[in-house]
Amino acid sequence: MLPEPTMLRKLLGLSRTEPIDAERWRRITAGLPFLGHLDRAQSERLKTQCEAFLAGKQFSGAAGFEVDDDVRVAIAIQACLPTLELHLRSHLDFVEIVVYPDRFIVPRRQTDEAGVVHESDDELAGEAMHGGPVVLSWPDADPASARIGFNVVIHEFAHKLDLLDGEADGAPPMPAALRDRWARTMGSAYDDFCRRLERVEASIPRHIDPESSAADRWYERLPLDPYAATDPGEFFAVVTEAFFTDPVTLHEAYPALYELLREYFRQDPSKAASTNRFSE
Repeated sequence: MLPEPTMLRKLLGLSRTEPIDAERWRRITAGLPFLGHLDRAQSERLKTQCEAFLAGKQFSGAAGFEVDDDVRVAIAIQACLPTLELHLRSHLDFVEIVVYPDRFIVPRRQTDEAGVVHESDDELAGEAMHGGPVVLSWPDADPASARIGFNVVIHEFAHKLDLLDGEADGAPPMPAALRDRWARTMGSAYDDFCRRLERVEASIPRHIDPESSAADRWYERLPLDPYAATDPGEFFAVVTEAFFTDPVTLHEAYPALYELLREYFRQDPSKAASTNRFSE
């Protein structure tokens, strides 16, 4: 028998909550097939943690976007899934979530080794700032547009988890007994993926722009989004979204890495059923 919601909140140490309507919960979770590995007790805990998450966060719409309860609940579910067994510790260092109606532009300014300043504009689907807000594009965060292996909400909240110890270096806070294996396994997988990406890029014909959609069929040979090769912090965020939304591919490509993440998150998405158990 599952504990009553009030008792469950006390057990998890969650005092403030914002109740989620049962019909809304069923409807939104039904559109999130990667929740299928959760049993009934886990689903109850996820709902309770989402209610605490909503009570503690401020949602703001940008560029005219109106944030309604469906948007808030959908983001909360995806944000809380990775930390379901970590008791919301990764969500305590910020308050605001900003949601845009489309991808947003962020100006960048970098100085290279020669001292030359380069300025550019990046189009982003999401961004997480240390101690600051999480910014999301709703078309990318909307469950209706979900793609296997990609989830911008999980990605950005993986960064928030990573940033808990002050640096997005691909090594979030963890038990001391896990650190050495984490460094070895993550480092080995990251190096291997970078080599795979180099081979794919070398195979793209010279007349094809590697930055264009014409090159997509070459990059599709990779088990992860090419962005994972950016640095160890982005690698952790990309493998986290793959772990939850495309676990079979990740397990086949990097079984040791999958087992490491399974132990860390204390979840096994590869057990997901074909239907969503939340709707039962």
